[in-house]
Amino acid sequence: MMKATLDQGLARLGLDLSEEQRQTLCAFGKAVVEQNKVMNLTAITEDAQVAKLHLLDSLTVLTAADLAGRRVIDVGCGAGFPGVPIAIGCPEAEVTLLDSLGKRMKWLEQILPQLGIRAELITGRAEEAVAGRRETYDYAVSRAVARLNILLELTAPYVKPGGAVLAMKGAAARDELSQCANAIGRLGLKLEQIREYPMDGVNHAVIVLRKVSPTPPQYPRRYAKIKQNPL
Repeated sequence: MMKATLDQGLARLGLDLSEEQRQTLCAFGKAVVEQNKVMNLTAITEDAQVAKLHLLDSLTVLTAADLAGRRVIDVGCGAGFPGVPIAIGCPEAEVTLLDSLGKRMKWLEQILPQLGIRAELITGRAEEAVAGRRETYDYAVSRAVARLNILLELTAPYVKPGGAVLAMKGAAARDELSQCANAIGRLGLKLEQIREYPMDGVNHAVIVLRKVSPTPPQYPRRYAKIKQNPL
């Protein structure tokens, strides 16, 4: 069921992945469900839903930007979404996975080589790990991490001018975006487009924010400060 749902969804997205890539996506989806029995990774465990809401949802990013040959960081990757499906679907991208939960990252360190998936893994908080990686990525992607006005301060500093933040959001995408005019301007970003994808009657979106100027060095602030007083 996972594979059939994945195949149908890829056709709808217009993504032409090899049979090997499709098998690897399903193998990772099944590995997440299996590991979820001993570790809290996801509330979504039914095959078709894993295919739709994890695998296909992650792969929408590949229709919003050409990641081939680019450096991409998944900020707050959680169980590996969207970064791992991106690494499978676009092996020409140089993918970095960042998350603060060591246990989850250790599991990813074990499972990815077993499935032949290449990615750099960093355990750390987004606002701290940026110190040695500021403006070194072409794209920062993120899903289900924080409201957009908080998320942008955590992701924009990673992106070099000319690159973009690809923020994955659900039904509240436009509502969150409407509260971000100040953050977008302050962080050196500019709204380029919103790509929307209906899934099970709900709109999912990839918000593309182009980096038009360097992010001022005072950002990101400490997380407590960001949360307490979003830009």
